[in-house]
Amino acid sequence: MSVLVVDVGTSSVRAAVVRPGGTGTRGASVGHVHTVAVLPSTPFPGLVELDASAMADAVLTVAGRALAEGGPVRAVGIANQRASTVVWDRTTGEPVGPGLGWQDLRTVGTCLELQARGIRTAPNASATKVAALLDMADPDRSLASSGRLAFGTVDTWVAWTLSRGSLHVTDATNAGVSGLVTGDAGGWDPAILDALHIPEAMLPTIVASSGEIGPATALPGAPVIAGMAGDQQASMIGQGCLRPGLAKATFGTGGMLDLFVGPTRPVATGRGPAGTFPIVAWRHDGHQDWAVEAIMLTAGTCVEWLRDDLGLVESAEASSEVAARCSDTGGVWFVPALLGMGTPVWDFGARGAFTGITRGTDRPAMVRAVLQGVAHRGADLLEAAEADAGSTVATLRIDGGMTGNDVFVRALADACGRPVAVSREREATTLGAGYLAGMATGLWAGPDEVCDDWSPAVVVDPHSDETVRAEERAAWLRARERALGTIPELSSIDF
Repeated sequence: MSVLVVDVGTSSVRAAVVRPGGTGTRGASVGHVHTVAVLPSTPFPGLVELDASAMADAVLTVAGRALAEGGPVRAVGIANQRASTVVWDRTTGEPVGPGLGWQDLRTVGTCLELQARGIRTAPNASATKVAALLDMADPDRSLASSGRLAFGTVDTWVAWTLSRGSLHVTDATNAGVSGLVTGDAGGWDPAILDALHIPEAMLPTIVASSGEIGPATALPGAPVIAGMAGDQQASMIGQGCLRPGLAKATFGTGGMLDLFVGPTRPVATGRGPAGTFPIVAWRHDGHQDWAVEAIMLTAGTCVEWLRDDLGLVESAEASSEVAARCSDTGGVWFVPALLGMGTPVWDFGARGAFTGITRGTDRPAMVRAVLQGVAHRGADLLEAAEADAGSTVATLRIDGGMTGNDVFVRALADACGRPVAVSREREATTLGAGYLAGMATGLWAGPDEVCDDWSPAVVVDPHSDETVRAEERAAWLRARERALGTIPELSSIDF
């Protein structure tokens, strides 16, 4: 038997069928993949809106196509972009306004007002987005208080769509990054709900990440929805990081590194001393595990910039070939801070920078510097996660679009000073959601089997000795320092 996975990203909706490996075979397989583009819109700089109705249509379309080719399935798993927010009318099933993407910044002012009252939340979390949508559609909160309006992150909206409105749920990983839960992610936080005038009647039920939830009656055979997780947690599970000290990094548009901690919550209640955040890794069988997360705001975006704006490469794939034309950058460094700097320094006013450019700097050196800059930011994330988690990562597992770039992967191994294992599945989120639903329905026995299932496509060892690595890290840190504080008024903002 197999599992259907619906994976909703920032710009597309994907469905696939995940199957366990055969007897004596390690690794699950992902097949019958269908994708529909559902792009966000930006009506004004800083605003990012989603068409939730188009997303729902795309979910049913790709799920139907995948099932027609690869069904029937035992269960359904859901993976999703986190914190993006939808408010809809339970009676009509229609959204009351645009969905607000996780990158939407319209609520920065509200976040700063809350800070003055001792409540810290960031504009990329769901909390202030819910309030903004209610201010537009239900300013006196009468509809929300009566239970007519419903709030959900993307996992909630997908489950509602697949169940024809019978399920209003979110899992612990998505609830945990909503900005609306208590510190232990045990339930909704009355203090933040009161501060933002969000009635609890509109909130979904928090369920386990792995466990039978309810039937997907909109699909043939009504398979049970049995797995739900935010994209980064799904990627972590998809790469078998379910034991303390295991970590994965996803290098897509941005970059996220997640280090599995275990059942004990990290000491920091918010951002840790090294700039990471505690997150729920997953919840299952009444048990909850934690991880720490480090964030890079721009990764693959920098390669897109080289292609679309500077014209230095014809395609993202070509960046590896161009960079390989030189053995080093000749002292040129690039700081990938096109949208600010995340972990460990958290400077929203930092901006991208090239340093060390001379008259002899050529195109391959510039392209290689960009790939190496992203690699050193990856090392920043790893060092920060290890510091806040109090553990050491022996091998870093990676997925995402940039993992197909050989020069980048080698640079990452050298910058981190340890082996880098590349996922067989470029988008490990799909595999992770499949594991969650499969564990709940007996296709995999549990987390130990998922961990043992891990089999990378390739492992790349570092080639630089420790002395050379230390010198390069020191040079990188000097370059990074020069990119900070470029826009002082933004640098002064801290969430």
